Amino acid sequence: MQTYKIPISVLVIIHTTDLQVLLLERADHPGYWQSVTGSQELNETLEQTAAREVKEETGLITDDYALSNWHIQNRYQLYEEWRWRYPPGVTHNTEHVFGLELPTTRPVVISTREHLSYSWVPWQEAIDKVFSPSNAQAIRILANRQKSAASSAEK
Repeated sequence: MQTYKIPISVLVIIHTTDLQVLLLERADHPGYWQSVTGSQELNETLEQTAAREVKEETGLITDDYALSNWHIQNRYQLYEEWRWRYPPGVTHNTEHVFGLELPTTRPVVISTREHLSYSWVPWQEAIDKVFSPSNAQAIRILANRQKSAASSAEK
């Protein structure tokens, strides 16, 4: 019996204080780079989903760093090639954006079932490298959030 994904997911932008962004290359689609993503499981909060996906995809434990819910939702049409993972008739997903800040880059342990490799890249390069428009937009928001925080600290 097929178990379908819930059409609610998280996007977790893992980044350093100086805005290096962790990107993962998809195993099922070489050349497609992304941040950590994943679907919510039954009876899981969004925060639990984000923590689980980060651990599964990178080996990082979110309790060791600053995980924040950005309270941003993106609703988008599912790519045709991945719709079979969802219940029949489901065409859209709602994605919730989180950030995970680390003090510096560090090695991660990727899930080889899901990813081929990882790379830490400057935020400007990450925007151009990710395949998902919502992922690129979240990285732009990250840069703006950091600029706003720096500006507030100077006042």
